[in-house]
Amino acid sequence: MTSAVHAVGGSRPEWPYGPDLAQLAGDGWRPVPFRQFVLKLHSRCNLACTYCYLYTMADQSWRAKPKVMARAVIDQACRRIAAHASTHGLDEVEVVLHGGEPLLAGMETIGYTAESLRQHLPAAVRLGLRVQTNGLLLDEPMLRTLAAHQVHIGVSLDGDRQTHDARRQHADGRGSFDAVRAALQLLNRLHPELFAGLICTIDLRTDPVTTYEALLEFAPPAVDLLLPHGNWTNPPPGRRPADPGAPYGEWLAAVFDRWYRPAPETEIRFLREIITLAIGGWSRVESIGLSPVALLVIDTDGELEQVDTLRSAFDGASQTGLTVFTDAFDTALRHPGVVARQIGRAALSDQCLACPVHRICGGGYYPHRYLEGAGFRQPSVYCRDLRFLIDHVVARVRTDLAALVAQRS
Repeated sequence: MTSAVHAVGGSRPEWPYGPDLAQLAGDGWRPVPFRQFVLKLHSRCNLACTYCYLYTMADQSWRAKPKVMARAVIDQACRRIAAHASTHGLDEVEVVLHGGEPLLAGMETIGYTAESLRQHLPAAVRLGLRVQTNGLLLDEPMLRTLAAHQVHIGVSLDGDRQTHDARRQHADGRGSFDAVRAALQLLNRLHPELFAGLICTIDLRTDPVTTYEALLEFAPPAVDLLLPHGNWTNPPPGRRPADPGAPYGEWLAAVFDRWYRPAPETEIRFLREIITLAIGGWSRVESIGLSPVALLVIDTDGELEQVDTLRSAFDGASQTGLTVFTDAFDTALRHPGVVARQIGRAALSDQCLACPVHRICGGGYYPHRYLEGAGFRQPSVYCRDLRFLIDHVVARVRTDLAALVAQRS
């Protein structure tokens, strides 16, 4: 493929869709195989969250997608995952059941998917299987099904009742906090070993420490604090491109100060990764750092997507023009959008490269860099926030390391 114009289904010469592949990848680049696969089992949802990138932002292609992934698509996706793992000698893959709301697909489809994955994967390949759900359908029969198939469970919760119910609502405006709390209590009582953690999207109107402590009520093994999706063309709430402030950075810094202690109550992956990067390690998440992205999304109709949060940028931004029925996953590794998320520093703007924390920041989350007419080669719309947070975390870590060295000398 020499041009990405075809790949995104329209005429968009913005970076990385302007250069040919050789120019984009540069000398010596070798693709990193996919290790995480997101199966969009159901394209609809039983909530109408106010900030959802899938239903309320630029790309509305979900309307034309099948509601449920058919078994033929499931089986072919599983064959492709297995073939990719064999081709690249992978010893482990992670599969995330996603949506919409994946539990709407029903217990039979979820069980069938788990069985198909284990049937097709080589015996030497370990399978990590997880579902990301809003929790509304997480009752005892569903928990039995997930437990029987060793599916770990991530749940979306946006803080305390007032915050959650203002944003994660039913179509008629009713809040969902009580149902999610009941589901989490049931999960912790019946199958705590399956609890993977909570996802919370940040709301600047909330108190950060109160939000964090509301999540702790459910003893999550991990918490993901997500920046709302937006970009330079369509900025996220409270993030004006010309504003010199760092409201999200300050919000996260307040959580860091509450969380960072000798024995944190839970893992906050985003903050932990900043610490890891600050001391010379590599990131394990795509939202921070320069580690090559190794994720591929498979939609309900079998189409391959780069990462579905790209839907927040423009209509067709996540598309590759490939499907599980016509294309091996190695073909997706040569898609310009995938290459751009694997080449590290070569994908950063000059402004990013001049920044002293660019190896930690990594330019920010790729979808948040988009500017209409230019593409994805500029800093994140959250640039000031990330710089504020990174400087805050690094200063604290350096102080602690210096004190530790002094104690031992």
